[in-house]
Amino acid sequence: MSAATVPTALRTGHIGLNVTDLDRSLDFYRKVFGFEVQAEGREPGRAYAFLGREGHLMVTLWQQGEGGYAPGLPGLHHLSFQVESIEEVRSAEAVLRDLGAGFAYDGVVPHGEGASSGGIFFTDPDGIRLEIYAPTGADSAPAPVSEAPTCGFF
Repeated sequence: MSAATVPTALRTGHIGLNVTDLDRSLDFYRKVFGFEVQAEGREPGRAYAFLGREGHLMVTLWQQGEGGYAPGLPGLHHLSFQVESIEEVRSAEAVLRDLGAGFAYDGVVPHGEGASSGGIFFTDPDGIRLEIYAPTGADSAPAPVSEAPTCGFF
């Protein structure tokens, strides 16, 4: 019997999210992340949108959710997006504030005490927890919790 091998070039493909209102979520994800609609369907009971950038599919939205995101249940903890600079994080924060998004912490915070990486932690219109972070530039702010990763408990 031969030993099983694991894939060698494994990457995350795209993330699929259930939403309650496709139009509302499309507006949010396009404004915050600059996503382009790559495909969409509007058949009753089967509404969806494929979102990406520069031809690369990143997020799919499926209008089949009811109620809000339940962080206490098994499943997605949060979805994180890396940007190149802390200035881009702050720019996204301004857009989110204009949209009335909820934030877990006030402003940019590091991932942990003394960490250079960090960002903002917020929710989409359905309460799905999201993060936009930069690999450097967040070390000037104190971590909200010194004993655990900021991104793990919000």
